[in-house]
Amino acid sequence: MFTTFIVQPIFNLLVLIYALIPGHNFGLAIILFTVLVRLLMWPLVKKQLHQAKAMRELQPELKRIKASAKGDRQKESVLMMELYKERGINPFSSFGLVLIQLPIFIGLYSGLNRIVVDPKAITNFSYPFVQQLDWIKQLSANSGLFDSTLFGVVDLTRAAVAKTGGGGIYWPAMLIVFGSAVMQYFQSKQLMPNVKDGKSLRSILKQAGNGKQADQGDVNAAVGNTTRYLIPGFIFFVTVNIPSALSLYWLTSGATAFIQQSRVLGKDVEEMEDSVDKITTNDVIEGEVIPPKTKPKKAGKGGNKRRKR
Repeated sequence: MFTTFIVQPIFNLLVLIYALIPGHNFGLAIILFTVLVRLLMWPLVKKQLHQAKAMRELQPELKRIKASAKGDRQKESVLMMELYKERGINPFSSFGLVLIQLPIFIGLYSGLNRIVVDPKAITNFSYPFVQQLDWIKQLSANSGLFDSTLFGVVDLTRAAVAKTGGGGIYWPAMLIVFGSAVMQYFQSKQLMPNVKDGKSLRSILKQAGNGKQADQGDVNAAVGNTTRYLIPGFIFFVTVNIPSALSLYWLTSGATAFIQQSRVLGKDVEEMEDSVDKITTNDVIEGEVIPPKTKPKKAGKGGNKRRKR
């Protein structure tokens, strides 16, 4: 069922793009395929990005809640959950797209693995209407016509580090693997609110071992910060030993996602972090949260005259 409903449709969409584009370059087909997948997921992407933007904008209010709770962890946790519920925010929504992309990644890997083992799979595993395309008919007659490179520079069927054969490091593929991990880091960093005075996950676990109750806000920030490094590391170690076509997929997906996020998130991250840093305990009086002070508007000439009178 996974092959029928996941692997084969993904494989055929990729082959269809490959057969239709001028030049029939496999690397270009993967890039276009990835961009198309990201566009098809746009409704989910947009919803996730609005959640991330809302989480960033909540940082000043979360800091005020922490100050108003005055060390009462239970009260702070309740107030935070109420705030999330009121704004309709799921703090862990950023993991949603990662889970959605896993079946696509596995399906693409399975399909590409078929081509690596036997290039004739590009015709044998295709749907009948795809097999009727002119270029696929030519490949069926001569599988040597299949170009498995990225613009003739990178052999996408090779891994950055081969598991067997002692071939060493294939540096063109390694550059793509490294680029995909770096791009994933910046993509994750763009989504996560960056709390400068947050504690590390290790220090939180150490304090918990000493009997000190962990602050929920610190835990969320620490988990997000750890994930920022965990996902790129996971992608690097998973893709370094498999065909570099998968790394090209992650690199293109990360770059496309970064552009989408930049357009939706809108506000400058540094501006949002500065607004968080300006919140102090002076904004809390007798346990009540006081909204930040705003500068009074300057009166016009008419207003100055009335004051003089």
